[in-house]
Amino acid sequence: MGTRRRLFGTDGIRGVANEEPITPETALRLGRALAHVFKDHAGRHRRILIGKDTRLSGYMLETAIASGICSMGVDVLLVGPLPTPAIAFLTRSMRAEAGVVISASHNPFQDNGIKFFSRDGFKLDDDIEQRIEDLVFDDSVLARARATAGDIGKAARIDDALGRYLVFLKTCVPRDVTFDGLKVAIDCANGAAYRVGPEALEELGAEVVALGVEPDGTNINLGCGAVHTGALRETVVRERCHVGIALDGDGDRAILVDERGELFDGDDVMALMARRMSRAGTLRNNTVVATVMSNFGLELSLRQAGIKLVRTEVGDPAVVREMRANSYNLGGEQSGHVIFMDHSTTGDGLISALTVLSQMAGLGKPLSELRAMHRVPQVLENVRVRERVPLSEMPDVAGAIAQAEARLAGSGRLLVRYSGTEMLARVMVEGEDHAEISTLAREIGAAIQRRVGA
Repeated sequence: MGTRRRLFGTDGIRGVANEEPITPETALRLGRALAHVFKDHAGRHRRILIGKDTRLSGYMLETAIASGICSMGVDVLLVGPLPTPAIAFLTRSMRAEAGVVISASHNPFQDNGIKFFSRDGFKLDDDIEQRIEDLVFDDSVLARARATAGDIGKAARIDDALGRYLVFLKTCVPRDVTFDGLKVAIDCANGAAYRVGPEALEELGAEVVALGVEPDGTNINLGCGAVHTGALRETVVRERCHVGIALDGDGDRAILVDERGELFDGDDVMALMARRMSRAGTLRNNTVVATVMSNFGLELSLRQAGIKLVRTEVGDPAVVREMRANSYNLGGEQSGHVIFMDHSTTGDGLISALTVLSQMAGLGKPLSELRAMHRVPQVLENVRVRERVPLSEMPDVAGAIAQAEARLAGSGRLLVRYSGTEMLARVMVEGEDHAEISTLAREIGAAIQRRVGA
């Protein structure tokens, strides 16, 4: 195994705060490496922007990264707690060389993470991450490139960063649409969107009931937000809200709740907006990009509307790669991470929510009436394994999978894969007949268990 897996995962670097690699020592080296990779060697000062969520450990990591960047002769712009997509936007609009986000998204507060955006607002390519990682583990190049005297960088706080992002969010809503008369509950997960979320809705005319807007450094995602929607669902029904919005800790995804308290996830958003955009002629190549985890109901809904669905591996970086490679402008994940490429380079929970609310306001319809897909029942079977033998190399397992696919042809879907983080084989079967899909999942699971079960 190369150095690739030593630091960067599928979406930046993540771990327990103050344990490697999420320590101030490694953060300082990352700041130095990032600055070196993006520095203009003609000698002119460049700028790197740093934002974070509300975790206690954010202060420690922000200071360490900023110190590393300044030591290489690059200036730092500090914007404080703001959603991940806001950092992508501000990196572009403020002409910074790169952006840094200190966040572990939906993880508990004791975790943290570090991810980078390039000057165009996209997450870094693998080869640039590899260069940064190589520099972190071999300091000799950086040691020779330290800035001295008047070349050392300086850090400045950007006081109007939130206001800049607010203005941008409002441009994502058609000028003739207001949210007057809409009562909206929003759960900001005590995270990065705790101020900007409610403010955006209020400025667009909504009556706002705000939850999860009192971060204390340790309560991010704690029983709230996109991962824990119970309190929001109760609030929507009790307060007679028209809609609820649940953001995750870094604000890059949203799960919505209709007026009855029923969930409206990323698949629902893509089904609704793909059909609207297709009718308006704005869905590029009449195609949507989703991952292998999106429900088969999304596929059926799009197929009925003559829209193509392209599936990728799990994770928003894979979705964005596919979208960029083929100029698609709508894609995302069931988890609420939806990318409207006409507006943003990355998933943005607030843009997703504002887009759906614009449909509600424009059509004068409740969210429950805007559902554009029927969710196909799904069964998940996890099998603990002792080793990850390729499925194709186990004839009985491959045979069980082939038989199941033949029985589901056109009416359901099957996905068998190993977990990337645990010693598990995951069997997912979707179809209208719950008894049948349960049987198929059990049969495949049993075949895997016989061969490589732990």
